[in-house]
Amino acid sequence: MIKLPAFFLALLFLMATSLLLADEGYQEARLLTESGHILPLQELLQVIQAEQSGRVLEVEFEHKDGLYLYEIEILDKQGAVWEFKVDAASGEILKRELED
Repeated sequence: MIKLPAFFLALLFLMATSLLLADEGYQEARLLTESGHILPLQELLQVIQAEQSGRVLEVEFEHKDGLYLYEIEILDKQGAVWEFKVDAASGEILKRELED
């Protein structure tokens, strides 16, 4: 039997937990989209791409202060990363900033 160091086991646990949380966010977003409470992600991405072209690096869905939000990171042609916060219900871009 192979013994794994405690650090490695803790790292595996954290990775598995983050994947489960990501899946829960996806499931919640899917249900809210189907019920009409939020806009489809593809529609929101088109709005953002009209403002900032580039490759989508990361999308996070969250419920904060009564709002459903998407945090979306875009890599532009110059290699800069832009972060957008978008109201998932209205499609309004709440924040656009250049990442450090």
